[in-house]
Amino acid sequence: MKDAIVIIPTYNEIENIEAIIIAVFAQDKAFDVLVVDDSSPDLTAEKVESLQAEFPDRLFLLKRKNKTGLGTAYIEGFKWSLERAYEYIFEMDADFSHNPDDLVKLYKACAEEGADVAIGSRYITGVNVVNWPMNRILLSYFASKYVRFITRMNIQDTTAGFVCYKNKVLETINLDAIKFVGYAFQIEMKFKAHLKGFTIVEVPVIFTDRAKGKSKMSGGIISEAIFGVINMKFKSLLGK
Repeated sequence: MKDAIVIIPTYNEIENIEAIIIAVFAQDKAFDVLVVDDSSPDLTAEKVESLQAEFPDRLFLLKRKNKTGLGTAYIEGFKWSLERAYEYIFEMDADFSHNPDDLVKLYKACAEEGADVAIGSRYITGVNVVNWPMNRILLSYFASKYVRFITRMNIQDTTAGFVCYKNKVLETINLDAIKFVGYAFQIEMKFKAHLKGFTIVEVPVIFTDRAKGKSKMSGGIISEAIFGVINMKFKSLLGK
């Protein structure tokens, strides 16, 4: 079984993609990287292809024809990684909001300390967010509080997108039944792992807003998270 792979979904990340790949490969712990690109007009995928010659056995690329959401990109990445028997499968953004140096912390939480899911948490030790405007910090913080209240998950950062999953978690969850496609996907994955009884831990990290490129956050994504969570919880009570 292969060890660890970092899935990085991309859409128009040409300004960040090379640097983030090199930063992951610079870690003392060896991680493979799978970029899942949604046909970025800025040629992000072509930049990844040019780097594959330098990292032939560690850098992989999935090119998708359409931009169909963060959740579907990760689902395809999960399935690709499971088919190749990776033991530890990571989610990470391309824009350096997630520090590659923290990958090892998440890995150790699962590989050495007994966690099935390790979350890079912004809120487990206060509010560790850099360069966000106050209104966005408050929206994110209280969204996590709201999700925690509705779902009863003992997780401070329910919307976090920096996560390590053990292989068995993704094999147990029915990935084809995941409904959310935006950032609410992160909530749904944690909730499904919670319902299955997996051990979920939060590892404190510092989240830094992107310096390059454009955020993909939108009103529709926020609405999906707010209203979808209630529906998700209701269905779980009905056993669906």
